[in-house]
Amino acid sequence: MNFKELVEDFKNKRILVLGDVMIDAYLRGNVNRVSPEAPVPIVSLQKEEERLGGAANVAINLVAMGASAVICSVIGNDRSGKKMIELLESNSISADGVVLSDNRETTVKTRVIGNNQHLIRIDSEQTNDIDSSEELQLIEKVKQLLEKGIDAIIFEDYNKGVLTVKVIEAVIELSKQFNVPTTVDPKNKNFFAYKNVTLFKPNLKELKEGVGMTFKFEQNELFEEAVSKLEENLNNKISFVTLSEHGVFIKDADKKHYIPAHIRNIADVSGAGDTVISVATLCLTVGLPIHLIAEIANLAGGLVCEKSGVVSIDKGQLIVEVEKTIIK
Repeated sequence: MNFKELVEDFKNKRILVLGDVMIDAYLRGNVNRVSPEAPVPIVSLQKEEERLGGAANVAINLVAMGASAVICSVIGNDRSGKKMIELLESNSISADGVVLSDNRETTVKTRVIGNNQHLIRIDSEQTNDIDSSEELQLIEKVKQLLEKGIDAIIFEDYNKGVLTVKVIEAVIELSKQFNVPTTVDPKNKNFFAYKNVTLFKPNLKELKEGVGMTFKFEQNELFEEAVSKLEENLNNKISFVTLSEHGVFIKDADKKHYIPAHIRNIADVSGAGDTVISVATLCLTVGLPIHLIAEIANLAGGLVCEKSGVVSIDKGQLIVEVEKTIIK
């Protein structure tokens, strides 16, 4: 297999990312004194940044790998919502699946950075479930996009209220009608709502909390018992568990594989899960066997951890690393 040629096929893939999107805002400056009003630092503002976060970061990784990405979400019809649309368009991500709601607040996480130190984070958000009208609008958006042609659906859950049980079940049913694979990056709230999906990707903590088990990770009976319990509840085709420094585990009806982590100089793990689910989904759409899906996605997650901040995967670097370490 020539991975470089395979990556070229990603250009033909259109992936729908469904879930909670947000803006990551940064206020950066220098601190030279303390406020006379309270014992807090005064930041002399030098730079303001606004970046896509949450499910939109998954879409950024898909685009970085050459695929087309379309976001499906519900955001506020507010200033930040309009900025969200601008950011999606400037990052070559389709906003055709976005519902603007007068009753919703767009999630913005603002970080104040002074002298390169994170001083405080201010969250402006609404985390209750979207209402029934918003659910219907979102489901209709997904249906319209599926009718135009989608190669896979990624459920990206950040517990901000977009992925309700009704939305999850309706979209899974639509995916069956259109024969489109589904992959999930879950959170605990609706953990067992994702029944009959193609690939389910919890991390170890989410797996243990989801199935109600406590154990230290080893390649042992308790861990695999937890995976079996997961599959009994979800009837998913592939279980893909990220294990931090222990690598990843992947299993389908026929095979299971433990893939060790690559030795890396870890700078920041932020956004690694977004990279893993995006690369795994693309590898799934081109028909790779599960061990290669896991190995390549695991490698991609490790590469972004070498860089500070939330960054997308470097396609060229991934190709070189895959051909050097996995496909020789």
